[in-house]
Amino acid sequence: MPDERPDDDAPRPWRILEQEPGEPMMLFRPRVDTVLHPRSGETFRRLVLETPDWVNVVARDERGRFVLVEQYRFGSGTVTLELPGGMIDLGEAHGDAARRELREETGHTGGRWTYLGSVQPNPAFHTNRCHHWLAEGCRPTEALDLDPGEDIAVRHLDEAELRAAIADGRVAHSLVLTALARVLDLRGPA
Repeated sequence: MPDERPDDDAPRPWRILEQEPGEPMMLFRPRVDTVLHPRSGETFRRLVLETPDWVNVVARDERGRFVLVEQYRFGSGTVTLELPGGMIDLGEAHGDAARRELREETGHTGGRWTYLGSVQPNPAFHTNRCHHWLAEGCRPTEALDLDPGEDIAVRHLDEAELRAAIADGRVAHSLVLTALARVLDLRGPA
C-alpha cells in the first residue's frame, strides 16, 4: 500500500531564508534560494529561473486550418512544428502579446479571440506561466516580422493533418500540446 499522509499532514510551503541572484541570461535570470524544509528543519539550496511569462496561440484561419510554425530549436537540435508564440514583453498584457506573436511569426491578424487559460511550464524551477489563446478566423495580412535569431516557415494544417502530426511526433512540444488539448480531444484510439 502506498505511503499516504493524512489531509492535515499535507505538504507545506518551504520558507525562503536567502535569495542569491545570478547573472541575467537571454531568456531568464537564475537565482539560488536557500530554503528551510518545513518538517525536518534542514536547509537546501535550490535553483530557480526567473522567467517572463509566455504565450501560445492556437490559430485557425478562415478555412478552419490550423496555423503553425516550423523552426529550428537549439535544445533538441531539431526542426519542430509548433504553435506561434513567445515571451511576453515587460508591461505587455498576455492577450496583446498573443496577437503580436501571431502577427510577427505568421503574418496573420484578426479573427475572434478567446482566452484558454494558462499553465505552469515547469514549476520545479521556473517562475512563469504560459498563457494559451485561441484565434479563430484569422487571415494573412502582413509580412513576417521575425527576430534576428528566428527562421520560421508558416504551415497550414487541417485537423486530420494536425492529428497525424501529433500522432507521429512531428508536434511534440509539451506547451503546444497543452494548448491544443484545450481546443481538441487529443486522446488517441482506445
